[in-house]
Amino acid sequence: MYRAVIFDLGKVLVYFDFQRGFEALAGICPYSAAEVRRRIASTGLVERFETGLVEPRDFVERLSRTLKLKIDYDEFCRIWSCIFTERLIPECMLAGLAARYRLVLLSNTNAIHFEAIRRDYPWLRYFHELVLSYEVKAMKPDAAIFREAIRRAGCRPEECFYTDDIPAYVEAARALGIDAVRFESAARIAAELRARGISWE
Repeated sequence: MYRAVIFDLGKVLVYFDFQRGFEALAGICPYSAAEVRRRIASTGLVERFETGLVEPRDFVERLSRTLKLKIDYDEFCRIWSCIFTERLIPECMLAGLAARYRLVLLSNTNAIHFEAIRRDYPWLRYFHELVLSYEVKAMKPDAAIFREAIRRAGCRPEECFYTDDIPAYVEAARALGIDAVRFESAARIAAELRARGISWE
């Protein structure tokens, strides 16, 4: 019997494309999109930011120096968050699941991106719990973040269904006893839920 449904965020609930951000930053700094990507990766700042080890304004200041940007904090946040595009899961599915199960969001993310998600995607209101890497101070596939999701779900691991687009994260969840499948499409997840007797309609 399932008591909780846990969703990843990026490329499960909402699509994103980092290349959009690299190209937007390239338009306002001396570097190409490829060089922007390389320079950001070389700092290790994103991983530290997503585990809550760097504060948002410090992150923006340090990355702006790396890319020789001359923009203010709010403009940086707007550009940094332009990566998100269309919703992938129908809102009616989230609403229906939330009415019947504990609905949990489990995401590797950062404070700037999640502020944009809160603002732009009202379906977030259906989630009973938000387990976010920058708040938990742990990133998938670390077992700590999955244990926190199980704790917030308020049930046993085997009573949780989880979907993520990254195979390694699916395997990490399974290692803790969670019933997890790789996300491929909304239709496929609907079929996986139905096969388990998980209803939202």
